[in-house]
Amino acid sequence: MTRRRFIAFALAAMALSAVVTVAGLLAVDLYLHHRAERSAGLNRWGYRGPVVGAKAPGELRVVMLGGSTVFGYGVMWDQAIPAQLERALAQRRPGLASARVVNLGFNNEGAYAFQPTLEDFAYLDYDVVCLYEGYNDMPGDEGPNTAVFRHRSAVFRLTGYFPLLPLVLDEKAMSLRYGGDLAAAYAAARGERPGPNVFRPNLAQRTSANALDAAKALSESLGRQLDRVSKAPPSALVKTSAIGCAFPWVNYCDSVHRAVDYALAHGQRVVVVSQPRLGGTLTEAHAKQQAMLGAMVARVYGGDHRVVWADLSGVVDVNNPGASFDGMHLNPQSNAVVAEALVAPVLAALGSAESSR
Repeated sequence: MTRRRFIAFALAAMALSAVVTVAGLLAVDLYLHHRAERSAGLNRWGYRGPVVGAKAPGELRVVMLGGSTVFGYGVMWDQAIPAQLERALAQRRPGLASARVVNLGFNNEGAYAFQPTLEDFAYLDYDVVCLYEGYNDMPGDEGPNTAVFRHRSAVFRLTGYFPLLPLVLDEKAMSLRYGGDLAAAYAAARGERPGPNVFRPNLAQRTSANALDAAKALSESLGRQLDRVSKAPPSALVKTSAIGCAFPWVNYCDSVHRAVDYALAHGQRVVVVSQPRLGGTLTEAHAKQQAMLGAMVARVYGGDHRVVWADLSGVVDVNNPGASFDGMHLNPQSNAVVAEALVAPVLAALGSAESSR
C-alpha cells in the first residue's frame, strides 16, 4: 500500500469511526428522550411534553415561559400548568380553532432567559407568549439570575437538538458513588459535608462509575468541538433602567420588557403574569417585585391591547400544604386552579391575535 493510500485509508477509518460513535450516542440519547419526555424530562427539542410538530391549519399556539413552576417540578408533564391550560382553553372554545400550549419552562431560569428562549423557539410559530416568572429573580439586582441553561449545550445552540445523555450519565455516575443517594452526591458537589453514614463504593461500583464518566466525556467531546463553531453570547447586565424600574428589580423588569418588546416586534401577543404570592419572609419582597413589574407594564404598555396583565397573586395559597408541597411548587390540583385563572387573559390575547389575522 502506498503512503497516499495508507493516509486515505486511515482518514476514512477515523471518519467512519466518528460517524458510528456519534450515531450510537444519538440513538441512545433519542431512547432516553423517548422514556423521559412524557414523565419528568424534556423532549429532543428541549421543551417539556410531546413534540408538537407543524402548526395545523387554523391552530392558535401559546408558549408559556418561566422556571420550575411552569416546567411543573414534581408533577407529570400533563399535570403542569401549560398542559392544564390547553385543556381548559379547549373547554372554553368548543367548535373554534384549537389552541395548543407549549411548555418552555426550565428549572431555575428567571426572566433573563425569556428573550433567548423566544428566539430559540421562534420556529414554533407561536401566536401568544405567556411570561410567568418572578420566584427565580428574588435575589434582585444584587444577584441577578442570568441563567439560560439550554445555551450551555453547544449542540442545542447550533442545531436546536437538546442532548439528554450527558446529564443522565453524570447523575448515574454520581448515584453509583453515593449508593444511589443522588441528593447526597449533589450535596457533596456543592461542598457540603456528608451525614454520618457515608457510602463507600466497592471496586465494581467504582469501575462502573469510571466507565460512565468515560462515556459522558465521549458524548461531550462533540459538544466541545461544536462550541468552537457556535459560541454563546456573553451575558450583559442592565445597570440602569430607561423604563422607570428601580433597585433592586431593574434587571428583572428590564428582562421582562425586552421579552415583551421582542414578541410584539414579531407580531405576537403577550400575557404577563404575576404569580401566586410567596409566603414567609419573602412575602413582602415578592409583593414589591410584582408591584414594580405591574407598574412597568401599565406605564409602558397601558392601552396596548396586545399586552395583557394577569394578577394571579391571590389565586392559590402556596403556604397551604394541600396546595403546594414545598411552599412554591404546586400540586396538580393547584396547577389546575392557576390554569383556570389564566384562561380569561389568554383568551383575551388569543382574541387579539385572531383579529389581527
